[in-house]
Amino acid sequence: MWSLPLLRHTDVPPRVTENFILSGYRFPNYSLRQCLASAFRPTNETGNFWTHFLPIFVFAFHFLEVFAWEGAPEPSNPFFYPFWNYFLGVFYLLLASSLAHLLNSMSLIVREICFFVDYGTISAYTVGSSLAYYYYIFPQAGIPEIEFGVQNASHKKGLNADEKTWTSASHSLRASTFCSFFDGLYIPTSCLVAIICVITCCNTRQRWRKYRYAVRTLVFLLPFFISSTPVFYRLLSPTPHTVPSPSSTSMYLLSTMAAFFYRHCFWLVVSAIFNISKIPERFSPGNFDIWGHSHQWFHCCTFLSILDELHMIKVEMRALLLNPALVLSPKMSPRLPGPTFYSTYGVMVLLQGCIAGIIAWFGWCAHHIYTPEQKKLKGH
Repeated sequence: MWSLPLLRHTDVPPRVTENFILSGYRFPNYSLRQCLASAFRPTNETGNFWTHFLPIFVFAFHFLEVFAWEGAPEPSNPFFYPFWNYFLGVFYLLLASSLAHLLNSMSLIVREICFFVDYGTISAYTVGSSLAYYYYIFPQAGIPEIEFGVQNASHKKGLNADEKTWTSASHSLRASTFCSFFDGLYIPTSCLVAIICVITCCNTRQRWRKYRYAVRTLVFLLPFFISSTPVFYRLLSPTPHTVPSPSSTSMYLLSTMAAFFYRHCFWLVVSAIFNISKIPERFSPGNFDIWGHSHQWFHCCTFLSILDELHMIKVEMRALLLNPALVLSPKMSPRLPGPTFYSTYGVMVLLQGCIAGIIAWFGWCAHHIYTPEQKKLKGH
């Protein structure tokens, strides 16, 4: 492995090169064993691998913390179905990304398939996030105030009749409109947008190559805005958590959730800037070929955004567990259908099947496009 020379950008096919990265290329025709061993050799992909592989363990540590909470249900309880799907989405994203960077030097065709899978797992992650938002954030945004009449009786007594009627009517109207969208459209829309994102990103490997980084970055703004709708609603309208209560930690929970969400957005913006601008290697080509180039910083910022998202979801889960009236149960209210195996795992399996079909199609196209070029490379 260590005797294999690393190549310069002039010695590899143009589609393998990265802007402003001049050396450290492994391509072409590494074996699987050589690719795996290259994780421990400084190349221009080594940092890309480790910046998404090591975070798997950090994420798992913070994820598993939930099951040690006092009063938390068993890990197999339906309450945790959306949380497990979120975990699977993040796990597949980090693993696929790290392996794509590690294995992409086997051939041109394998390289294409590696990144097709990478794009597919990003979309699966966005749907996993949507499931977590739907079951842990949406219920609190959509419950009418009457559900909390007993808990907030002391506060209600302080309101006059007109104020009570107006508050109840306005909240019910917002909740009704919000629930109408979520009951039938939120998850299907998230899945549809995820599929569109996969198709678009896969296309950038054959088309729009000059603007491929901008297209791939911007195309994922749409699933972000769709999946984050429950958070926007929670931040922009009164919710049960904001109703003052002598024994409630509602304001603390809301402020903490907001802080994590704003940080989540901040890291996403910073990661997008790194991915599009190609800073710092743009200003000093060749000096950041191995360590410190923009894609590594992009990976780090992306993971930090995911970690803050996880903390935000955990805040909402703790709020549900601290308020027994909010715990999801199919028997509780038609507004709060509890998570089921089919509404969580079933959705993810169906989505993965669609994504697998898309990847298979683009992989078939890549095979026919790059086979002649691959044979030519083997001849050399």
